[in-house]
Amino acid sequence: MLTHVAYRINAALERRLPEQRLFLKSDTETRFIRLRPITQAIAITGATLFVGWTVLASAILFFDTVGSGSAREQALRRQAMYEDRLNTLSADRDARAEEAARAQDRFNLALEQVSEMQARLLASEDRRRELETGIDVIQNTLRRTIRERDEARAEAETATAALAGAGATEASRIDDTIATLDILADTLGATAKERDRMEAAVAETEAEMRDVLNDRAELERRNDEIFAKLEEAVTVSVEPLDRMFRAAGLSTDDLLDAVRRGYSGQGGPLSPISFSTKGEAASPETLRANAILSGLDRMNMYRIAAFKAPFAMPVDGAVRFTSGFGGRNDPLGRGWRQHEGQDMAGPYGMPILATADGVVTYAGWESGYGRLVKIRHEFGIETRYGHLSQIRVNVGDRVSRGDRIGDMGNSGRSTGTHLHYEIRIGGDAINPMTFIKAARDVF
Repeated sequence: MLTHVAYRINAALERRLPEQRLFLKSDTETRFIRLRPITQAIAITGATLFVGWTVLASAILFFDTVGSGSAREQALRRQAMYEDRLNTLSADRDARAEEAARAQDRFNLALEQVSEMQARLLASEDRRRELETGIDVIQNTLRRTIRERDEARAEAETATAALAGAGATEASRIDDTIATLDILADTLGATAKERDRMEAAVAETEAEMRDVLNDRAELERRNDEIFAKLEEAVTVSVEPLDRMFRAAGLSTDDLLDAVRRGYSGQGGPLSPISFSTKGEAASPETLRANAILSGLDRMNMYRIAAFKAPFAMPVDGAVRFTSGFGGRNDPLGRGWRQHEGQDMAGPYGMPILATADGVVTYAGWESGYGRLVKIRHEFGIETRYGHLSQIRVNVGDRVSRGDRIGDMGNSGRSTGTHLHYEIRIGGDAINPMTFIKAARDVF
């Protein structure tokens, strides 16, 4: 039965694969090997399958190689792009800080100019009051002199009339009258000279008053220009800080009140200006100067608060932002869970920095976090730095923004080297990127 089936198969294949004979010749004899159609078909099929398998395996290996190379190139390009972006942000932050320092220098110079001009204005005001007092004295003396002259003229007329009615025989009375007239004439002459001198003094005083008023008008114009520039500079400097705190979700009024309670000293160049010691209403210049000083005080309070709130990056180097704040699938396969911080992946041992001034409240191992550092800041804010490879601070240490507190690692529940960074306000976790993004507008 099998022989019959093989015969029929050979007969069917012989049309396309005729029987072949392979001769093998030696010195003594010649032999041949018969290659039947079915044998040739089996050989061809095996060779075809081997070549196809070789081509398929080569294609799979080639695509894997190309795919892995493309993924590495994309990862390198993304890393380079993040590094360029971080370098750009760092340069912009440095430029903002330098611009703020220059603005502070301009404020100090402008305040010195305002103080000098206010001193000159006070001196001009005192001079004007002295001149007004002198004019009042001169006018009163002139009125008194005119009144005495009129009285002397009246007495002279009375004496002349008395002489005319008494007769020529009253020699003694005539002599007394003549002596009286001489005295009156001398008095009138002296009075006239005093009047002329007073009039000249009045004219000179009026000229000085006009010069003083002109100087005062010019000084007021220059003060107005300086005040306008100061008001614009204060507005430009305060608005970015105000937007930064509002973007972080902090109440600016409560924030400034808390800072003032910690810095309640009085005096110095930012104290309110008061030029009147008689309880008079403040002048417009005084009100504008106080408004500028109030703006400068608000800006200084903002800057103090900025160093006490975590407006900074917690790493010193280029990192890749991986898992963000919010719900996510647990990387260790424990289902959907809340992620209460921001993960930043970087090289092992990268310096970890404090993002604001504060006090270390915890430095050790904690389940899930691995090696963990907690820092308490002002305004009820706490920051946490987890999965560290090394801790460089102790509980109770006071740290400043930028101080190195540890090294990046892979301790605790972690799938790779990274930093787990948290910000908590009143014990509740918030998105750290809110503070990081808000700070980019200023620092």
